[in-house]
Amino acid sequence: MVNDKMVNSKDSLLVLSGGLDSTTMLYEYRERIALAVSFHYGSNHNDKEIAFAKLHCERLGIPHQIIHLPFFKQLFHSSLLEGADAIPEGNYDEENMKSTVVPFRNGIMLAIAAGIAENEKLQYIMLANHAGDHTIYPDCRPEFVDAMDKAVQAGTWNGVQLLTPYTLISKTEIVRHGLRLGINYDETWSCYKGGDKPCGVCGTCREREQALREAKEMVNGK
Repeated sequence: MVNDKMVNSKDSLLVLSGGLDSTTMLYEYRERIALAVSFHYGSNHNDKEIAFAKLHCERLGIPHQIIHLPFFKQLFHSSLLEGADAIPEGNYDEENMKSTVVPFRNGIMLAIAAGIAENEKLQYIMLANHAGDHTIYPDCRPEFVDAMDKAVQAGTWNGVQLLTPYTLISKTEIVRHGLRLGINYDETWSCYKGGDKPCGVCGTCREREQALREAKEMVNGK
C-alpha cells in the first residue's frame, strides 16, 4: 500500500463516489489522476453522489466513467440498498451503522478498478477510505487495504498498487485539507437517505457536520 504524495504525471485511477472524502482526494491529487471511476450499485444516494462526481470531474477536466452494478441489489442485503426508511438515525458508530454495510463492496469495486487500471496502463488506484470507517466497514481497514494491494499487484501485469493516503487520518483532517484547497463542500453529498435534501439526522449527516465544524475551527485557529 502506497501512501506518499509523490506525483508521477497522470498515473492514477481514482474511485470517486462524489462524497466528501473522495472529492477531497480528487482535488488534492488532481495532478496525477488520469481517470475517475464512479460505481452506481443502486444505493439510496448514488444518484445524488454521482451527479457531484461528474460536476467536479468536468470542472477539473478529468475523464469520468460511471460503471453500473445492478447485481448488488439482487445479491446483497444492506439498508443502503433498501430505501430511505431503512437508514438508521443517530450517531455514526458501529452499533448504529452496521446495517449500512454492503458486503465486500470495496473489494468488488477495487477488483474492477484494477482491471481498468491495468488496461489503461495506470500504476495506481486511489481510494479515500479513512480512519473513521475502520470499526464499521471491514473493507476500509488497513489490513484489508494492505491485503488487497498485494492481490492487485500480484494479479496485474504492470503491478498496479493501491494509493490510500487517508487510511489513518480522520474525516475532520480530510475536510481541513479540502478547506485549504478551497473546496465547496455544498457540492458533495453524504446523506445515506438520498432525499432531495440531506436529512441531517442519519449517522453520515451527523459525521459530516461534526467534521465540517471541527475542521473550520482548526483552519480558523479556534
